[in-house]
Amino acid sequence: VWIFGYGSLVWRPGFEFTSRKVGFIRGYSRRFWQGDTFHRGSAKAPGRVVTLLEERGACTWGVAYKVCGEQIAASLQYLNVREAVLGGYDTKLVKFHPQDKDAGEPILALVYIATPQNPSYLGPASEEDIAAQIIVSSGCAGHNIEYLLRLADFMRYFCPQAEDEHLFSIEEALISILPSLYHTEESLEET
Repeated sequence: VWIFGYGSLVWRPGFEFTSRKVGFIRGYSRRFWQGDTFHRGSAKAPGRVVTLLEERGACTWGVAYKVCGEQIAASLQYLNVREAVLGGYDTKLVKFHPQDKDAGEPILALVYIATPQNPSYLGPASEEDIAAQIIVSSGCAGHNIEYLLRLADFMRYFCPQAEDEHLFSIEEALISILPSLYHTEESLEET
C-alpha cells in the first residue's frame, strides 16, 4: 500500500515504511483551510493545517510511503487516529507520479483529505489572516509556525521546480508580521 502525504507527513510520517518517493498528484491544490485543535492548535486558538482542494490542472507535491506486511495495519491504524479521528480527514485513492522519471507508471496511493463537511474545516481566508492565525497557534505536536516553515522548506529542498503560491504567500505574510510583533513586544517591555 502507498500512502501520499502533503502536509506534516512529508517530514514526520510517524509510522514505519519500506520506501518513500517524492512526487506529485494532479487535480488537487494544497490549502491551509483545515483547522487543528490538537496537533498544531487548541480549542481556543485553532491552528491551520493543509488539506487538498479539487482543482482542474492543479498539482500538489509531497511524499508517497510504501508500507508492506505488518506495516500496513499499524500505519493505517495510526493514520486513522491522527488524520481521521483527530483531524477530520476522509480517505481517497489518487494517482501518484514519482519525481524519478525512471519510476514508470503512476502509483495508486491513499490520501487523507479534509472536506468542508467536517467540523474543523475553516475554509478560505487571506494569506495575512492565515499567517496571523498560525502565529498564535500551538498544539501537542508543536507550534503552528514550525508546520508552515517545515512544509515550505520541504518544497524548496525536494521540489524546487514546483510552484505553490498559496504556501509561499502565507510564509511571506508570516515573515512580514513577525518583525512587527517583535518590535511591539520590545516597546511593551520598555514601558
